[in-house]
Parts: sequence; structure tokens; C-alpha cells
Amino acid sequence: MLKQGLHHKLLQKLSPQQIQLMKLIQLPTQAFEERLKQEIEENPALDTGKEEPESFEDTLSNDSEYDDTGNEKIETDDINIDEYLSDDEFPSYKTQANNYSSDDDEKQVPYAAGTTFHQSLKNQLNTFRIDDEERAIAEFLVGSIDDSGYIRRDIIDLVDDLAFTQNVFTTEEKVTTVLKTVVQRLDPIGVGALDLKECLIIQLKSKPEKKSTSLAINILENAFDHFVKKHYKKLLEKFDIDEEQLKEVITEISKLNPKPGSSYAGNNKIAEQIVPDFSIRIIDGNLELTLNSRNAPELHVSREYNNMLKGYSKSKEKSKAQKDAVLFIKQKLDAAKWFIDAIKQRQQTLLVTMNAIMHRQEEYFLTGDERKLKPMILKDIADEIQMDVSTVSRVANSKYVSTPYGTKLIKDFFSESMKNDQGEDVSTREIKKILETVINEEEKRKPLTDEKLSKLLKEKGYPIARRTVAKYREQLDIPVARLRKEI
Repeated sequence: MLKQGLHHKLLQKLSPQQIQLMKLIQLPTQAFEERLKQEIEENPALDTGKEEPESFEDTLSNDSEYDDTGNEKIETDDINIDEYLSDDEFPSYKTQANNYSSDDDEKQVPYAAGTTFHQSLKNQLNTFRIDDEERAIAEFLVGSIDDSGYIRRDIIDLVDDLAFTQNVFTTEEKVTTVLKTVVQRLDPIGVGALDLKECLIIQLKSKPEKKSTSLAINILENAFDHFVKKHYKKLLEKFDIDEEQLKEVITEISKLNPKPGSSYAGNNKIAEQIVPDFSIRIIDGNLELTLNSRNAPELHVSREYNNMLKGYSKSKEKSKAQKDAVLFIKQKLDAAKWFIDAIKQRQQTLLVTMNAIMHRQEEYFLTGDERKLKPMILKDIADEIQMDVSTVSRVANSKYVSTPYGTKLIKDFFSESMKNDQGEDVSTREIKKILETVINEEEKRKPLTDEKLSKLLKEKGYPIARRTVAKYREQLDIPVARLRKEI
């Protein structure tokens, strides 16, 4: 049975302007500059430069005869963002970076165009005397090589693909022959291998023949697993050699390139150049924070559009076309004002957030010692600057800061805390740094196990369990003790 009733609900919804503001905050510098260019192109009411425009609010107040649909008598504040965007505490000069002179040389790394890795391999095929079928197979094999230089598919699958996609009907033996005699002879040496073992052997066979090289090939061909797992005692017994000979083999193999494709000088990948969003410098022992807005133009509302709106507003009798023009101009001017205020709010938010992070991690920024990093989570900064955790997360996850010690991702300064033996909170980053130092200083003939590492850290005042040591070691991309062993 249907019933009617009244219900009261309290809902919180973000306005479209607030959502756009959050998106602007999340954008890193390069993406933000692209967003600025896009907005300038789409909204003719936005002008760039340092000219101070007339009062936008006064202009709108003069035109009070028409609403957004062209009807008489409207409210002009259709986009009122002042309720949640307020920059009273931050004057505009604090959100601009005008500390660059016209003589400054902005140095950037040039990226020259060149031949791609796969195109280079195809060009090398012209140096071989092969028939049309072999060339088609060789070109297909080159196209199957990944960026590391490997063919990671079974030969039978390649044969099937040649038949279906290239209309080349051949056999596994023919494909293998072309692979061995043509593709695997291309430069850089080692490309076209089916696995790491074959890649290393190909490189060794290309070297001048000597005793250590022949022994290295023999070990890789007949005891590859023992070598990879560093079972050195088994290798000494199996090949009846001494430690000095094994050292020569290890040295010989360590000079090889396990990823020959990635070493190609002309490998044209899209270069991702990091542009820092902030810069921290040490001046007279104090930290100075600046926001990177060098390439962001200063925006203001177009004087021309203001004058156009004034002109239309003075006309007593307006046609339908004039009413549509008034509506269009008002919408563009409103959007321009909102966008300018949103940029100021973005810059204010970024500066306030990064300033809090900088002062929280002041010891690190002054010394560069990661062991000086204090435990810090998003909520700590959010509480300090009285903003939402999600806002701090947007700033931290996608922004970089240039420091005297290199360009760092801001989120890397955040870490959980653990208590040492004195009951003090220490950062997990500090523990990882100490763990890394201990492993680097260990005796490589007898590397420390996770259990021994745990005991050493406890002696240093960091009581953490063996499983935690293993977790931190894996996060640092450090192998287990057996794989760190050296002769």
C-alpha cells in the first residue's frame, strides 16, 4: 500500500566550482600550465599580463536589467564563490613568483629525435643477404622484441602468428634458424634472446676467446641455476675450480648487460621530465620556500569584455540578439572571475601545506640526512593547517619539491612511526635507512640473515621483529642474504 510522508535529510554536496578547485589543486605544475592555456583559449574574457583591470564587481553591478536567460531584472552573482574561496589572509603578492629577471637562463635538458630501437634493428637487416621469406620472418621477430631486448614468446606461437598475420607459412626450424643466424647477430649484442641465460651466453660468445670466458659459458650452459642462486660451493665442486677462477667468471659475467635493449642510445621513449612544484633553499641557515609559477601567466578579466558589457547595459531597448550577447558576456566574465580566484586559492593551499611540511621536517631539509625525518602522516598536516586530509593528500601525491639534495616526491616525506627502546617515536624511513646502511657494511662473504639484522637493530635501539625486517628489506629492493653473498 502506497503512503505519503515527509522526511528531512541533511546532505553535504560539493558545488561544481569546488570540484574543479580540487582538480586544480591535484594538478602538478606542467599539467596546471596546460590547464591554464586551455582555459585562456576557451574563455575570451581572460587576459594575460600585468595590467590591472577595472573593478569586475562594479561592471556587473551596472548591468542589473537582465538575468541569465535574457529576462529583465536579475541577480548578477550567479557564480558566487566568495563563500568558500577567501584570500583575505594571503595578499596576492604571496601567490606570485616574480623573483626572476629577464636575464635568467632557464636551463632545460634537450631531447634529440633519433632512430628508434626497433627501427635501428630493422635497418641492420639490410646488411644481411637473405631471401624474401627470411626477411619477412626476421622483421616479424624484430617486431616481437620487447624494450629490454627479449623475445618472450614461444617459437610455435610465433610460427602461428606469421601464418595468420603475415601470410607466411613456415616451420619452427626455419624461424629458429633465422633467429640464431640473423636476429641474434644484431647490435646491441644479446637482443633476440628468449631468456636471460641465452642473452648472457650470446654476449660471452661474441667476446674474444679466453679461459675465463670459456669457463663462464660452460657454467651458464650447465649450471645456470646454481650460479643464479649463488651456490658457489656446488660450482667449485662441479667444475673442479678454485675460488680465484670462480671470481674471474663472476667478474666476466657481471660486465654483461642483462637488458641489452634498454641500453640502446637512440631508444626513443617519451622522456618524462620532472618539473618541481616547489623549491626549498637554505639561505643563511634558514629555509626558504617558493612556489614554481614561473611559466604561469598572470590572469585578469578582459577590459574589452567589461566595456562591451557596459555598452550593452546602456542601451535602453535591446533586441533578442543583444540580450543573448549580454548573457554570453556575463557568463564568460563570471567564469573568468571564478577561475582567477580558484588559482589564488590553489596557490594558497599549496604554499600553506608545503610550508607546514617543511617546518615539520626542518632537520632533514637542513642536513639532507634521511635519519632526521620525523614520523608524519597526512592527518598531522591536515590538523595543523586546518584542512581536510584529502586536500593534503592531493598536494602530497602528485607534487615534487626541489631541495639541495635533489628533487623529491612530497609523499616520500610521510611515514608511520615506531617507538625505539627509549619510548621515542621514530620514523620508519629512519629505520629503513639504518637497515640499508647495516646491509651495505656487512661482510659480503657472510651476509646477515633477517634474524641477525633484527638483533643488530635491537642493539641499536630499534626493537623490530624479523618479519618487519624482511618487509622493509623487500621495500628497499634488497635480496635475501643468500643472494647477497660474494666470494
